[in-house]
Amino acid sequence: MIKIKYFFLKDFTKEKKSKILKKKLIEIVNSKNEIINSLKPDYDYSFSKKLINRTYKNFFFINVIGMGGSILGTKAIFGFLKNKIKKKVKFTDNLVPNYKKINNKNLNIIVSKSGNTLETIINSNIYTCKNNKNIFITENTENYLRKFAMKLKAEVVDHNNFIGGRYSVLSEVGMLPAFLFGLNVDKFKKFNELIKNKLFFNNLINNVANIFYYIKKKKFNSVIINYDEDSDDLFKWYQQLVAESLGKKGMGIFPIVSSMPKDNHSLLQLYLDGPKNNFFTIFYAHEKKNKNNAIKNYFNLEKYIKNKSISNILEAKKIATENVFLKNKLPFRSINIYNKNEEVLGELFTFFILETILLGKIMKINPFDQPAVELIKKETKIILQHN
Repeated sequence: MIKIKYFFLKDFTKEKKSKILKKKLIEIVNSKNEIINSLKPDYDYSFSKKLINRTYKNFFFINVIGMGGSILGTKAIFGFLKNKIKKKVKFTDNLVPNYKKINNKNLNIIVSKSGNTLETIINSNIYTCKNNKNIFITENTENYLRKFAMKLKAEVVDHNNFIGGRYSVLSEVGMLPAFLFGLNVDKFKKFNELIKNKLFFNNLINNVANIFYYIKKKKFNSVIINYDEDSDDLFKWYQQLVAESLGKKGMGIFPIVSSMPKDNHSLLQLYLDGPKNNFFTIFYAHEKKNKNNAIKNYFNLEKYIKNKSISNILEAKKIATENVFLKNKLPFRSINIYNKNEEVLGELFTFFILETILLGKIMKINPFDQPAVELIKKETKIILQHN
C-alpha cells in the first residue's frame, strides 16, 4: 500500500509503464483546457464568495436541483463530508410523480449547463416559491432557466461554457454549494502539488496502462467494491464520468458500483465464479478507533466477534476480499483513506478525472462529448409534442 498524497493505493498487480502515456499526460496537464483549469487553485470562479456569503450563508435548508453531472459531484461532496456539514441538504435529481413541496424557507441551488434540461425545468417550477431564495447556475445564453431566473429576480451564476457537467465538480457547479455547506473550497484544489508528486503522477499512468490492458483483454466491466456507505455518491459520480466519457464508437467501460458487504450476498458469486470480464477497485475508509463502538454481547456471540466494532468487521471483510481475489487471480486495485476532508476528496476527484481523460486519449475517443445522450432528449420532446 503506497501513500500517494492524501490517500493510499495498492495498485493493480501487473505494473505497466508507458512512455506514450507519460507524454500524453504531460500534454493534458499543460493544456489550456478549461476542465484542467478548474482543478487548479487559481481557477477564476464566476461568483463572488463575499456576495454569496453575505446574502446566503444563513440558510439552514438547502435544496440542490439538477440532473447528472450538474448534481452528482455536489452529492458526492455532501455524502463524503457530511460529518463536517451542519446544514440540512436535499437533492432533487429525478422526477417523482407524487412529489411533496418543501414549505421551509430554504435556498434552492438550480444547476443546468444548457439551461434547457427537461427534468430540471420541471423541478425548478415545482420547488421555487415566494418564500425561497434561488441561485441558478447556467450558461450565459438565452436559455429557459436563465429567463426563469430573471423573472424570479434570482441570483444567476455563469456556468463555464467549456466544462461539461460530469467534469464540473471543482468549478462553480460543485464549489459554490460546497462553500454554502461551510466547507473550505480552497482545500479541494491541490492540482499543482499533485502533478509534481512523482507517486501521484506515476501511479496515474500505471493505472491507465493496466486498465487499457484489461480493455484489450475484453475486460470491460469496472466494478467498484465499496466498503464505505458515505462514498456511494462519489462512485455514482465516477460511474457517470466513466460511462459518458468513454462509452463511444462501440467502445467503453461499464462502471458498476457494488455496495459491500451486502453485495457479498448477491453479486460476489458472479464476480468470483462467473465470466472473467471484470477488473475491480476496492475502496475502504478507515474509521478512528472508538471503544464505545464495540458490539454488545447480548446473546452468546461467537468468540471471534466479541468486542469487535463494525469497523473491525468491515476491515476484515475488505482484507478477505483482497485475499480471495488474489488467490483467484482477479485484477484489482485498492484505495484506502484514513481521513475524510476536502484534501482527500479533491485528490480523488483529480485522480479520477485525469485517469478518465487519459484513457480517452489512449483509446482514441473524445472524452469530452456525449452525442448519444441527445437522442433520448429529442425523442422525448417529439412524443410530448404529439400527445
